[in-house]
Amino acid sequence: MSKEPSPPALTARELTTTDWPHIKKLFGDKGACGGCWCMHWRIPRGGKMWETAKGAPNRKAFHRLVKTGKACGILAFDGDEPVGWCSFGLRSDFPRTETIKAYRRADIDGVWSINCFYLAKEHRARGLGSLMAEAAVKAIRKRGGGMIEAYPVTLTKDGKKLPAAFSFTGPEIVFQRLGFKEIQRLSPSRPLYRLKL
Repeated sequence: MSKEPSPPALTARELTTTDWPHIKKLFGDKGACGGCWCMHWRIPRGGKMWETAKGAPNRKAFHRLVKTGKACGILAFDGDEPVGWCSFGLRSDFPRTETIKAYRRADIDGVWSINCFYLAKEHRARGLGSLMAEAAVKAIRKRGGGMIEAYPVTLTKDGKKLPAAFSFTGPEIVFQRLGFKEIQRLSPSRPLYRLKL
């Protein structure tokens, strides 16, 4: 009696300079969410600056970062299919962290940031965020470690989850399980978590 093949395992690995086709396939025509193309934290301000960058300009900018090796991230796969993305890098690579009051800090030199998740709709709520966050922490440790911060989302006031479009920084529980601790909350919905490696 032959066994049915087991379903492909979910895996996560670091982004490489040849992964643009996987990013394009995962993000789709909308660039993950509303033309973002993982540039939200890389553009210093919202408003007009963000509106003019959405779509094709963001796609070109992120493509350049990927192919030159300047973008750090974790890609998740279900077999050969790209199903998840997690962005990380030095905080200094993400100038928007300094324009949001809740995240401003004096001690940012050498601090790493895990700041964005995108999961294919059918792969949400399956532990993929935790898998990618853990892989990002390992990748940062491999680069010398230090301090890592994250900007997870909280539940709404009535305890409900936020819509996926507003949950792109990941839920608090993902980071709590990895040992991150909340160090400040200048806004009810914007905690700042850190982990010292």
